Amino acid sequence: MCGDGVSHDPSLRQQGTPMKTFLQRFGGLVLGVLSGFDRLVFRGKLCPLYAPEGMNSYLAANKVLRKHFEKHVHEVTQQVLAASLIERAKARDRFEYLNSTNIDKDGVARSYAKKHRVSEGLVCVLQCVEPCWSYALESKQQVLSVRGKPRKCSHLYHYFIDPQLGWMYVRLQTWFPFEMQVYVNGREWLARSLDRAGLKYRRSDNKILWVEDWSRAQELLDRQLRTNWPRLLDAFQRQVHPLHPSHLGKLAHLHYNWTVHQSEWATDVAFAARAELAKWMAAWQRQAMNYDSAEILRFLGRTGRLQSNCPWPVETEWKRLYEGLRIKHWVDKNALKLYDHLNIGRVELTINDVEFFQVYRAAQTDPEGPKDWRVMRRSVADLHRRAEVSQKVNERYLEAMATVKETRTVKELVEPLCQPVKEPGKKAERKVRALNPWSPEDAALLRAITDPKWMVTGIRNRDLVAVLYPMEANDATEKRRRSARVTRLLRLLRGHGLLHKVPKTHRYQISAHTRSIVAALLAAAAANAAELTAQAA
Repeated sequence: MCGDGVSHDPSLRQQGTPMKTFLQRFGGLVLGVLSGFDRLVFRGKLCPLYAPEGMNSYLAANKVLRKHFEKHVHEVTQQVLAASLIERAKARDRFEYLNSTNIDKDGVARSYAKKHRVSEGLVCVLQCVEPCWSYALESKQQVLSVRGKPRKCSHLYHYFIDPQLGWMYVRLQTWFPFEMQVYVNGREWLARSLDRAGLKYRRSDNKILWVEDWSRAQELLDRQLRTNWPRLLDAFQRQVHPLHPSHLGKLAHLHYNWTVHQSEWATDVAFAARAELAKWMAAWQRQAMNYDSAEILRFLGRTGRLQSNCPWPVETEWKRLYEGLRIKHWVDKNALKLYDHLNIGRVELTINDVEFFQVYRAAQTDPEGPKDWRVMRRSVADLHRRAEVSQKVNERYLEAMATVKETRTVKELVEPLCQPVKEPGKKAERKVRALNPWSPEDAALLRAITDPKWMVTGIRNRDLVAVLYPMEANDATEKRRRSARVTRLLRLLRGHGLLHKVPKTHRYQISAHTRSIVAALLAAAAANAAELTAQAA
């Protein structure tokens, strides 16, 4: 037990560098940290049926005439319904037809679980007509054809309390092409794993507020990444859609291809006291509201020079929820959130559009070929990479939040920088000059090195040249002069401990300690006299 009466886990000291930096600043207030998937939505498709001539190929293989299309698909749907779990659910009074898509299905399912005291297995089956992608018969110039188009059809929602996954559902589209959707929650999974491991914990909603062994809990959460997801999802398909694949006739060889439709990766920081979290959450959100679009894109891993006509719209919104405060950065269809719930501060990345991110892999058409940075796939094959990318985004965001904790006066921050210091790596007593944070040149230099994009790649001589000299030099002599000056500036920054060199590279990294110093200095420089007087009062 620590001096504050709270059990802190030693694994906090073993986190990655950004998390370690965050915890060095807040470690005395933090119980532990858990990172892993929260919401996961998988989709299963019979891919050949989605091809332009997919349904026509199916009809031809099964010798179904176009004029008999509507009758045939209706008969197959009735067979699918007859083989489903509807009758089993009705026999247990756990079936309900919902006449509106606006009805909260999760709420209805939980009422069934409470009413029937379901602790494991099938909770209920809900039927509802919803929009979908299906097929329709069209006649053009007296020629019948089948085309895919948006339609509406009946869907079956099967809610379960699974021994391994906990609360979940499986949705089945009851018309061709019989698309499936499976929802699971990573924290539900973790709670079940903690129960099996015999670990004590406290939980609220999908948050683990406290656990007796944080390291062990993280290990259990990491097992999700080693799961054989296709095999697990196929098992649910056989349970709720047992007619597959026999209803496809000559195409009975088709199997479901599983992709990740949506993922939420959450990093939960458990504070020892709600009051401490509330104080810092307010400060973090004030800082987050000031991030511009480029900074948000840097957090999400975008590097290089971002043009003004950036193809990814960025929006930030602030809300006060029942649980606490929430700030959300939308980047096109993806979102990065920061919010609190009781003693949990959560940073969460939601990925809906994987094409925004990249993965180092071989081409899909040549699995054994050379690897390169390519667009991330929805396939479960890239789930591990999705987790890796998401964790780095959350860590970069938390590192930026760590700068808020700076409590020293501006005088205390500035004084060490305003003194000449010994040049790093030199045996002789060679010194570098003092910095003047108030001069335009040094202020521009400090702003340049604290750009969030360097959190991803580190900064090089050429990068700093591009920032300090926006107009490109055409003369070779001028290029050398600029590079030489930046080399001296890098030496200056290293001498003052503001940058450190990445071993065996030509890149430099800025520490969270440096970021906090520079953020405070720039904020003070930008403040007017009235603001400073008000703060002093």
